[in-house]
Amino acid sequence: MAGTGGPVATFSVWDYVVFAGIILAAAGIGLFQAIRGRKETSSAEFLLGGRQMTAVPVAMSLTASFMSGITVIGTPAEAYRFGAAFWIFGFSYAIMSAVTAEIFVPLFYRLGITSAYEYLEMRFSRPIRVIGTSMYIVQTALYTGLVIYAPALALNQITGLDLWGVLVATGAVCIVYCTLGGLKAVIWTDVMQMVIMLAGFVAVIARGAVLQGGLTKIWEDAGQGGRLDAFDFDPDPLKRHTFWTIIIGGSVMWASIYSINQSQVQRYISCKTLGHAKMSLYVNMVGLWVTVSLAVFSGLTMYSIYKNCDPLTNGDIGTTDQLLPYLVMDILAIYPGIPGLFVAAAYSGTLSTVSSSINALVAVTVEDFIHPVCKNLTEKQVSWMNMGLSVFFGALCIGMAGVASMMGSILQAALSVFGMISGPLLGLYLLGMLFRTPNSIGGLVGMIIGLVLTLWVGIGGQIYPATAEKTNPLPVSTAGCNSTMGQNYTTAAPWTSPVTLTSPPEVRPPLANSLYSLSYLYLALLGTLTTMVTGLLVSIVTGGCKQEKLNPDLFVKKSDLICFSWCSKSEASDVPEKAAADLHMGADNPTFTDVDLMCKDVEKATKL
Repeated sequence: MAGTGGPVATFSVWDYVVFAGIILAAAGIGLFQAIRGRKETSSAEFLLGGRQMTAVPVAMSLTASFMSGITVIGTPAEAYRFGAAFWIFGFSYAIMSAVTAEIFVPLFYRLGITSAYEYLEMRFSRPIRVIGTSMYIVQTALYTGLVIYAPALALNQITGLDLWGVLVATGAVCIVYCTLGGLKAVIWTDVMQMVIMLAGFVAVIARGAVLQGGLTKIWEDAGQGGRLDAFDFDPDPLKRHTFWTIIIGGSVMWASIYSINQSQVQRYISCKTLGHAKMSLYVNMVGLWVTVSLAVFSGLTMYSIYKNCDPLTNGDIGTTDQLLPYLVMDILAIYPGIPGLFVAAAYSGTLSTVSSSINALVAVTVEDFIHPVCKNLTEKQVSWMNMGLSVFFGALCIGMAGVASMMGSILQAALSVFGMISGPLLGLYLLGMLFRTPNSIGGLVGMIIGLVLTLWVGIGGQIYPATAEKTNPLPVSTAGCNSTMGQNYTTAAPWTSPVTLTSPPEVRPPLANSLYSLSYLYLALLGTLTTMVTGLLVSIVTGGCKQEKLNPDLFVKKSDLICFSWCSKSEASDVPEKAAADLHMGADNPTFTDVDLMCKDVEKATKL
């Protein structure tokens, strides 16, 4: 009977057939796009889909690329252990979509760039662009390693296949369709994979509802187990998930992922028009809501089934990330083919992320490192180089999966990687886009200090994980288990006990319970603010106001924002309109005195 522990079934022949069919279909789309687009093998076509994509496929692709195997496997496990607080990210997604669509997209569109990091050179200097690109490459390789590791873990749990064999195979499939198909292949496979991923969640919820006697029963069980107390308004920044950490920290972190991450920028720049690009972000927001809601509800379903027999404490699985695969085999194995569909869902999420990462890594390497050095390459040479780099980065990401196996909960590890590296980068972009004072010295110093600080706090937090009182894992029980063979310890205490993931080291330094316990969601905010404040101060000290005349297109304009482009006739916006006009006139008119103007501009730009 489901939910009572013990070993579960493994893959049947039909599961292998379904799984292989879906993976081959994904590779087939890549090959089809490659053959169809043979005539247009230009670099722009390979990297940007010829800038001819429309809003809906791009939106689904934006959603799918960060709703990877990590989401499919990590989010339900998160909801099972910590409750439904993760759902509050829905608000963060809304804030992030608005910020990206209204501030970053119009700017990148106006400047017509391929690599998001071209902006750093236009606004600051070449060395800053090179550092920005290098940070992106390190972050993406690490993250992609985590993404490959997630479904390999699931397949290893369900099928008993060798973990490393699965890792290498995943990387190989991605390399094939990235190398041959370019960005169009990536976007269309993402659309297919998004559908499969959602179908996987629906299958788990539907079967769970049948077993437990309806969705209301699942909801009641979750309530009784304390899984529905999502809104915790405690302002303590050390608590892992509260309303504030998710709304403030989560919004900044997701903004750093969506607005300046090359994998995402590359997608919305591939849209036909600016309208399509903005639209794709808002449609993507709805996609994120649907995905996170289904993922969290799958976690609550899992709790309802395992409320009296936690598979982890019972020794049936090795890590929390195997909870969902274990559940699937427990409740869906009687339907041949459905577990295959589920693993394909986790897997296709991975394929989409890995392929888009490889595609983006190739784009930034070619644009930021190779083009400036070798200016007169033929299109054919560039095409071969794109393919060679795809293979190289694919191999690098497989290597990084080895590092990923040592990082604890994959969902938190993935988001921490983004916070540590994207936070300071986001600060640098905002510094350049909102203020006119910052110069390249300020930008560079700000970014380095921000990066050092977030890496110090983030790595400290990995070595000395926060204590249970800050992470708040909810109680689980093994009272209803029939089979307790997996237990390698005896205890006289009652079975209900909070699960701890990693045993913390014995000696904890003084910082371990303060700075290192900072919620992982605040890492991006810490990096962004440090970079901006330090960058502004250093720029002012090094004579930032006495700069050369800057191109006004490099800054956020009033007309970029939807609200201002719609209600520019209303009285409320009269004053800002004048200020903005003043700002642009002033910037283009050299007869104004330099210092005066610059310092006024800073005030106005901040008001925008």
